[in-house]
This record gives sequence, C-alpha cells and structure tokens, in this order.
Amino acid sequence: MSNYRRSQVPGGTWFFTVTLADRQSRLLVDEIELLRHAYGLTQRTRPFQTVAVCVLPDHLHAIWTLPEGDADYAGRWSLLKSTFSRQFPAIPQSHSQMRKREKGIWQRRYWEHQIRDASDLQRHVDYIHYNPVKHGLVERVADWPYSSFNRYVAEGLLPSDWAGSAGADGLFGE
Repeated sequence: MSNYRRSQVPGGTWFFTVTLADRQSRLLVDEIELLRHAYGLTQRTRPFQTVAVCVLPDHLHAIWTLPEGDADYAGRWSLLKSTFSRQFPAIPQSHSQMRKREKGIWQRRYWEHQIRDASDLQRHVDYIHYNPVKHGLVERVADWPYSSFNRYVAEGLLPSDWAGSAGADGLFGE
C-alpha cells in the first residue's frame, strides 16, 4: 500500500480536488442542495474559511484556510463526504467498501496542494473559477451557478466578464 505524505501546517491554506467514484455521474449538481447541506454542516462543526469553490457534475475544487493551530482537513473531508453519502440508499458494494463502511459514491483519495504564496493562491483561484469553461459546461465563467466566482464579482474582486469566453487560454492552477 502506498504511503501518502500530507502536509500538516496548522492554519494553512490548501487547494483540493475531490471526485466521485463514477466519473460519468452528475450527482453533485443534481443533488446540490444535499451537498450544500453537508458542506455547511461540516463548516459549522469543524470551522474553516472557503477561499474559493466550484462544484462540477462529478468533482469539486475548493481552497480552504484552516483556523490557527488546526491542520485536520482530512477529518473535514471525511465528515463532508460521509454526511453527503448518508443521504443515499446503500448500493451493492465490494467487500472492501463494506469493511470501510463506504457506499462507493466518492473516490477514496483526493488531491490536495498546500498554497505556497499569493501567486500560487491566485493561480488556483483562477483555475477553480475557469474549470466549468474548461470542461465545456458553459461558455462564460459567470454562467456557472455552482462556483464562488459570482461572490468574487459581487465583492469587486473580479469583473463579471473575467476570462472572456470559451476561447480564453485558461492556463491556471496546477
């Protein structure tokens, strides 16, 4: 078994990609209210700041900053994923999934990247906001409803026509 090393910087900021097991699924947008409930419950139970977020049909990207002295983002993702999954009936599972009490909705692992500096943060925020265009879901970033982009526009951090249309480069993030 692989030995994954995770950065454990208390109060740090991380970029995450969390993916459904079924990459053809639309579950996250079809059940957006259940996902919002799980996200909100997690945030109230184990506080963190959402710097940016984008929910796509089969995966989501987020940037979180944890409170000073706290580095347990893994516990937060576990709570969020389990809260969301409990809303669905059990489906036939593998022996491994039954042993781990999983429903097979989420991929077990997720990608995390510790944000290093302001430039790194900006690249990842841009990547998150441009992702629906990159995946061909919309022509303009502003047209995707499941993103923090419109909050950035409302706060005057980005113009509503940021990144133009689907013809833009989108060389952000990873």
